[in-house]
Amino acid sequence: MEIAIMLYDGITALDAIGPYEVFAATMKCNVKFVAKEKGLIKLDSKMGYMHADYSFSEITSADILVVPGCSPPNYKAPMNDEATLNWIRQLHETTTWTTSVCNGSLILSAAGLLNGAKATSHWGSFELLRSLGAIPTDERVVRHGKIVTAAGISSGIDMALQVVAWEMGEEMSKGVQLILEYDPQPPFDAGSPHKAPAPLVEQIRGMLQQFSQKEPNL
Repeated sequence: MEIAIMLYDGITALDAIGPYEVFAATMKCNVKFVAKEKGLIKLDSKMGYMHADYSFSEITSADILVVPGCSPPNYKAPMNDEATLNWIRQLHETTTWTTSVCNGSLILSAAGLLNGAKATSHWGSFELLRSLGAIPTDERVVRHGKIVTAAGISSGIDMALQVVAWEMGEEMSKGVQLILEYDPQPPFDAGSPHKAPAPLVEQIRGMLQQFSQKEPNL
């Protein structure tokens, strides 16, 4: 299968690398990192880069499209770039699955793909997602037709495993999970706003809102 993972400046590395590791481990996928212009792509951490081996003009179809997310406010640039949105729309016409991780669903929404659709994102972006016409839900992986959205960052692994199960069968997906030893046992049960202490949720929510109001500085 042909997999296109879209990159852009300010991306969160795990949003892209998590699905990449899953699809690559099947040994039945050709995974390509694609950006508006090929070359180095700055991470949101400002501590490294990813590399886009292909430009939008070189990749005009894919079986699976993955649109990763980023830290706020870095989603503003791709959401307001018509070339990026047109490329997403073009690939969506060819895909079996169009997917996003974290705030990548905001970009799918900006492309007009989630109007009236149930979708998820990072919990801190639900109001923005709603304002763009989607119906936010706090499920970890949400399917709407051939569009599959995943919640924050690490959930991209879950999303990719689910897509592999749909496409290649549950045994393949279980095998990939075992290869990756994906057996999460975090030291704290604080990975969602429903589980974390309320003061911590409000602290992080305020921090994210402050970040989202800034202009990207990459």
